[in-house]
Amino acid sequence: MLWLVFRWLILGLLSVSLGNFIVSYLTSHPLRMSLYLTLGWISLTGMVSLLAITFRGWWLGAAAIASLALLTCGYWTAAKRVLERDDPRGVPDRLRSPGDPGEGHTAVIYFTHGEPQTYDPIGWINQFREFDEQQIRFVPFFVRPLFLHKLRGAYLKVGGSNHRRVHTDMMASLEAAFRRDGDDRLRFYLSFLDDEPRPDAAVIQALNDGASKIILAEVFLTISNHTAEGEHLVDALRVEEQFGVSIKRTGPLWDSALLRRMFVARVNDHLDGADKASTAILLVGHGQPDEWDIEWGTETSQEVAFRQAVLDLLVDDGFSPELVGLAWMEFKSPKPAECVETFASRGAKRVLYFSAAISADSIHSQFDVPKLIDEAVVPAGIERINLGAWNNDPLVIQAIKERIEEQMTP
Repeated sequence: MLWLVFRWLILGLLSVSLGNFIVSYLTSHPLRMSLYLTLGWISLTGMVSLLAITFRGWWLGAAAIASLALLTCGYWTAAKRVLERDDPRGVPDRLRSPGDPGEGHTAVIYFTHGEPQTYDPIGWINQFREFDEQQIRFVPFFVRPLFLHKLRGAYLKVGGSNHRRVHTDMMASLEAAFRRDGDDRLRFYLSFLDDEPRPDAAVIQALNDGASKIILAEVFLTISNHTAEGEHLVDALRVEEQFGVSIKRTGPLWDSALLRRMFVARVNDHLDGADKASTAILLVGHGQPDEWDIEWGTETSQEVAFRQAVLDLLVDDGFSPELVGLAWMEFKSPKPAECVETFASRGAKRVLYFSAAISADSIHSQFDVPKLIDEAVVPAGIERINLGAWNNDPLVIQAIKERIEEQMTP
């Protein structure tokens, strides 16, 4: 009898452990994934061996069903632990007393999406939580560890995200542009929605440094849940109420003529003497599910309007209207491969493509979009050239600068 109870306890422990190790392997940092893979194989081997050696007849079937149930329970518990973990990013202490007018300078909070340089799923965990609160359907709970596994795989393939480094360079270029114009009233603070520091942390740092006015420079393409979340974090500080410090927002860049011109200039810079008549240009947007458009219709409508305006400029510049187009990375159609195949059928010899809604190189522009482009079945001689995200382009910097200057007037 003692052995009967003991083998069930061991089987249960191995089954629950296997479920836990599966989630840990799928979601952990790359340096720990091998450990969890090894532990998972040990648990699986032990579980299968125990079933095969110690159970017979209908007991074997009952034990196998119990093992699967306990494995599922272990998986669910581990997934819940990972997906409900708190965001470790904090904010600094407020060192400034309410009513302190500050030192008279203006702080620019350079605010953008953000992406960790190395794999860290907290951004997507926060996104899952936000979707759940808003009752927006996305990846089912049980499948989310697999989603994070796919994200980690993309990081491993490209060797890390350049997003933070590029935005650091972009903010430095922006500050240099103001300094060249003789403007020393501004101090710049980098902030991210999904990386360190958050925009509210940057605002508190600016207050501690004596800022008397704050401009939130929103380096995004559209008004979306991302811009709203950042604004919510900043509004929750009640800066104007407590300190008398005004906060102005630049708004996103979907209607910026300078940003639209950047795409045309970059395409021409990469022609290398090629014929415009046989060159295709594809602007790949991010995309969101149609049901999300009910909550954030501006995300789609502004992105489409922006990219269509860029296509019009390209046609005016001499590119064939048959060889320029829009595609979506996910959720919407057409997909990038479909557009590339259409261009090829119309005689295109090369395809230049952008991750048009991405402000700086990221996993999307470095991995996801090129992967989707490479799915196109086209003749071997057709070039596919990735022109990336906006990045540290002089016209991009000028577009952001222009928006900040609009908010500097009394």
